[in-house]
Amino acid sequence: MQNFENFLLNHLPASKSIHPTYEEAVQKMLIAGGKRFRPALLLGVVNAYNPLMIGGAYHAAYAIELLHTYSLIHDDLPAMDNSPLRRGEPTLHVLFDEVTAILAGDALNTYAFEVLSNAPFSDFTRVELIRELATNGGLNGMVLGQAIDCYFENRVLSIDDVKILHTNKTAKLIAASLKMGAIIVGEEKLAETLYDFGIKLGLLFQIQDDILDVTQSSQEAGKLTNNDENKNSFVTILGLDEAFLEAESLANTLLKEIDGFDEKLKSELSKLLVHYINRHKN
Repeated sequence: MQNFENFLLNHLPASKSIHPTYEEAVQKMLIAGGKRFRPALLLGVVNAYNPLMIGGAYHAAYAIELLHTYSLIHDDLPAMDNSPLRRGEPTLHVLFDEVTAILAGDALNTYAFEVLSNAPFSDFTRVELIRELATNGGLNGMVLGQAIDCYFENRVLSIDDVKILHTNKTAKLIAASLKMGAIIVGEEKLAETLYDFGIKLGLLFQIQDDILDVTQSSQEAGKLTNNDENKNSFVTILGLDEAFLEAESLANTLLKEIDGFDEKLKSELSKLLVHYINRHKN
């Protein structure tokens, strides 16, 4: 992932303007780092089937990271989670102000599609990738999930509705990352299989985050923890023990599915995912 990190740092959003902090604000959360989990999924699929396409795939991986980072900036705003910490750094509305944070998020959102539109693929592939990112990150994906999450704060949902919430808010962008990798290398049938796998992976990722929210300190997590009491998290609905069992069940399912992938994909994804699939146990 070091090559991807270098690509990201060499393609940071830049502007020439009279605004004293705008450029710093749009770059701040990208430079702060993060897991780069979604880009790693896309690049893992590409590397399994056509390593020669990795250079071009960095554009798509970066677009996903830009969209994800925008979502974190907006998620932390006072109107939403009102969080002071993200990726171990002060959030943008704390470091600058709320208006700057909103606009920085807006900028990263649109820059994601600018980057993707310039990716060195065929027009057909670019359109497919743009459609996939927009569909899963927008109206009927991540933004919908965020809307449900905020609207039902302080109102208890059923566990089935919580899964709908987090399928949209978290899982769809993770699933899209895997599917976009398959689109790049022309593996159309695999794309749908990986998308379904990614939805389950995304739900596991969310359950694990909910578990870590009550078992880690803010310093360990790099973000504010114990902040979900009024939210419909898996822990608040199921309790910690039941949430752990739910994570265990999903983790076992995913490990079996990875074992059924062809050897190239199994090798690439195992290197990345075994750690993440088991992180609720750490």
